[in-house]
Amino acid sequence: MIYFTADLHFGHRNIIRAAHRPFETAEEMDAALIKNWNDRVAADDEVYILGDLSLRGPQYTMQILRQLKGVKYLVRGNHDGFVDRSSFDRSLFQWVKEYHRLFCLGRQFILFHYPIVEWDQAHHGSFQLHGHQHNAPSYNLRNAACGLRRCDVGVDANKMAPVSMEEVISCFECPAGSSGGGGNGSAG
Repeated sequence: MIYFTADLHFGHRNIIRAAHRPFETAEEMDAALIKNWNDRVAADDEVYILGDLSLRGPQYTMQILRQLKGVKYLVRGNHDGFVDRSSFDRSLFQWVKEYHRLFCLGRQFILFHYPIVEWDQAHHGSFQLHGHQHNAPSYNLRNAACGLRRCDVGVDANKMAPVSMEEVISCFECPAGSSGGGGNGSAG
C-alpha cells in the first residue's frame, strides 16, 4: 500500500499547543505518532512524508525513522534541515526531493509540502497533496465537496496517522457517501 503523511514535528513540544494536539509532552506525542504509524503501515508499504518530519537534530530523527515501518520518501518541508547535516544518514529515505509527481492507480498526485492554487493537470483530475497548514479534518471534506482535489495529508487533518492513497481517492471521488475517507476516518 501507499501512504502519505506530513507535519509530524517529532520532538517539537511547541507544536502541541500551536496545533491543539491532544498531548501533554513531546515524548507522549512522539510515542503516539510512532504507534499510529506502525499500526497502519507494514514493512513493505511506501510512505511519502510531505515535510516537517522532525525539528530535532540528525541523531534524534534517525532514531525515530528507524522505529517507523515502511519504505520512506521525503518531500522536504520548511523544518527538515536535519537532512542537510553531514551526520544524517540519507539512506533512511529512498530519496529526498522538493516536489514529486506520483502516478498510481491511473491517477496523478502532485506532492509538495505547501498547498498550491494551481498544479499540473489540476483541471484533469490530478490531486495535490500537501501539509504545512495543520488543518482540521473538515478542510479536506470542504475541498472534496466543491470538487477541489487538494488534500492536507498532515497528521492534524488525519487523526495523527498516515492516510492511504485509497482513502484520499475515496474522499475526493466519492464525497457524497464519505464520512471522512475510509478506515482512518481521515483524508477528510
